[in-house]
Amino acid sequence: MIQFSHGATKQRLFSDLEKGALDVTAKPSRQGVLDAGIDKLSITWKLSSTAKKQANFTTIKVNLCYAPVSQVDRPWRRTENELFKDKTFPHKIITRAYNKSSQSFKYTLDRDIPTGTYFVHTLQENSVDAKDHEVAFGQSTNEAKTTNLFSVQAISGRHKSLDIASVCFSVFSVLALLVFFVNEKRKAKLEQSK
Repeated sequence: MIQFSHGATKQRLFSDLEKGALDVTAKPSRQGVLDAGIDKLSITWKLSSTAKKQANFTTIKVNLCYAPVSQVDRPWRRTENELFKDKTFPHKIITRAYNKSSQSFKYTLDRDIPTGTYFVHTLQENSVDAKDHEVAFGQSTNEAKTTNLFSVQAISGRHKSLDIASVCFSVFSVLALLVFFVNEKRKAKLEQSK
């Protein structure tokens, strides 16, 4: 929020931020669907030739963002104009101090990233009265968010070792049940013969 001299506050809006202040690229480590926890992104960003507020930049925040196709029927991923309400970029990649020169970062996709289609987004901040305020942004896709997207497959939680263990326990439980029934039948026959 921005505090005005008369005490009123205003929420930070995407529409108020300078668009395309940084040129951002994200190159996946391989073609096709990426695996969470395994595959990497090579992310680079540099100041755009059209940037107007460069002198104000102090911090760069790089985030993994949901593409519109991954927001359909998912209100918990919705895009809002008010930054504090926006749910588009919950996956933080890195925060760095601003540097004019071209920067890069190799990012291994976190294991907890859900299945979806993504792009990389940057927020440029400036410090005013020791508080960070967003002033501009850049992204690795076009304005319609339809190009340079990549898909991620989440970890399913199932591994071969888990499947083998479940089969072993199932076989053991069936055998234990059979032994129990055979033992009970034996006891019943012994009592009848007495």
